[in-house]
Amino acid sequence: MAPDTQISAATEKLEQALVKKLEAGEVELPLLPQVASQVMALAADATADAAKLSSLIHQDQALAAHVLRIANSPAYMPRSPVVSLQHAVAMLGINLLSEIAFTASLKNGAFQVPGHEDHVKLLWRHSLASGAFGKEVARMRRVNVETAYLCGLLHGIGKPVVLRTVANLAKDLKLSADRAVMQQLLDGYHTRVGTVIADKWGLPKQVAEAIACYQEYDHATSFRQDCLLTCVADRLATHLLEPETLPEEELREHPVFADLNLYPNDIDQLLAGKEKALALVNAMNL
Repeated sequence: MAPDTQISAATEKLEQALVKKLEAGEVELPLLPQVASQVMALAADATADAAKLSSLIHQDQALAAHVLRIANSPAYMPRSPVVSLQHAVAMLGINLLSEIAFTASLKNGAFQVPGHEDHVKLLWRHSLASGAFGKEVARMRRVNVETAYLCGLLHGIGKPVVLRTVANLAKDLKLSADRAVMQQLLDGYHTRVGTVIADKWGLPKQVAEAIACYQEYDHATSFRQDCLLTCVADRLATHLLEPETLPEEELREHPVFADLNLYPNDIDQLLAGKEKALALVNAMNL
């Protein structure tokens, strides 16, 4: 059998095994880290205060250390060193500190696939960049920035799960699965898995719809603008981190910009924010 034929046959077997697991509901889904869940609830609670958030973060000393390190990073440019969570709240505000705490706790839970650390790192950086650009597009469109960040951060949450499932299947079936094969299956199935995770985690409806429809936003039955915004954020993140995959000329031609009523000068402004987005990615790259 020719090498290409062997690769194709292996991919087909892996895909069949993945689909079988999905249809049987046997794909192991990650739990939303407890702290992340509590932070999300606090952020949605109009009566929540900074003391509650600080107390919550203090329950996990490793998380507290991560939050302080991120708060002191160039991405947030504190005027003086942030020395405590109370100080971080005063400097950054409760919304931004909630965002940092949610992101840090998510990384330690969902984005872990032993043996595939390099690939997971790329997925994580893409999620962070999408979150960063989501906020910038939301500011431009004058819509909710926190929701846009969550949509960008979580739109690919199915990818590490598909990666872990396929890696385990390849091992069990004694099949080869290189980066190209993995990417093909991630692209094909992460939305399906992400939708199930959104339901299991009880994510806000806007975020769940963005996960399901960011690639094909015309299929959205609600929250179409969140889907459009997430699509833009995803495209900008790909251009930032993999410009050879999505050059600027090709990025600018994507119809989502026109569908979101963004003009060429708006795209110029978003591209001018690449360094800012990269600073946030590097700060959160735990």
